Amino acid sequence: MSEHPETLAEAAHLVLTTADADEKSSRTLDMAADWLGGRITDIGRATAPDRPARPARPELLPPAQVPRRRINRGHAGRVALLHALAHIELNAVDLAWDIVVRFCGHDLPRAFFDDWVSVAADEARHFALLARRLSDFDAAYGDLPAHDGLWDAAVTTRHDLAARLAVVPMVLEARGLDVTPAMISKLRGVDDGESAAVLEVIYREEVGHVATGQRWFAFEAERRGEEPETYWRALVAKYFRGDLKPPFNTAARDAAGMPEHWYAGLGTA
Repeated sequence: MSEHPETLAEAAHLVLTTADADEKSSRTLDMAADWLGGRITDIGRATAPDRPARPARPELLPPAQVPRRRINRGHAGRVALLHALAHIELNAVDLAWDIVVRFCGHDLPRAFFDDWVSVAADEARHFALLARRLSDFDAAYGDLPAHDGLWDAAVTTRHDLAARLAVVPMVLEARGLDVTPAMISKLRGVDDGESAAVLEVIYREEVGHVATGQRWFAFEAERRGEEPETYWRALVAKYFRGDLKPPFNTAARDAAGMPEHWYAGLGTA
């Protein structure tokens, strides 16, 4: 694959097959600028890799074996939190490019690709912000173990665009809306306003990402002749491994176009 892709699908493939985290992030911003700036104009076709290329570190462990992060444990706790969030954002970069290349032959409007390229660029900036903040603590992405649970969701939904949209932005990213405000509050409580400010940027933009997922899910459901809310609940029950656990950030979810009746009581004990 060329270092100077001629199509968007080739650009997505290039990023997905880039192992170095910083290079993946910078290439994302370059490819997004080329597409959104009109230097790449054709969507094209390419084969999505089964898994994105990743750096040798961090070590990937089963989720249950990754130590829990606690902000109140001083320097180490904040490094662990920032590292975990950086790992999530790097996964999010790959997930955004994967939806572009994996579903490029599904007769989707150009606006679909514009939206997910923009999401990829946001996620790359988020990763860079977190990596830079880690460096303030003399730490770097890769220093701590992480898990591969987010990519598991991509694997289970790789055959179905509606399922991918239902699970990744509308469950996993929506969960970020639920938990991030408490993280911000705890960081401010330990006088770490700089880290809190980074999370505030991410939080604001993730509302838009969930909204993007909801909008394109509704589009896909309707062109399949399905009622969006009912269809979403059915796909989540089938493809999401886990429960949707309260408390929910209903204000942020509402702002993203996900009213409470969509998710209340779904998958919870």
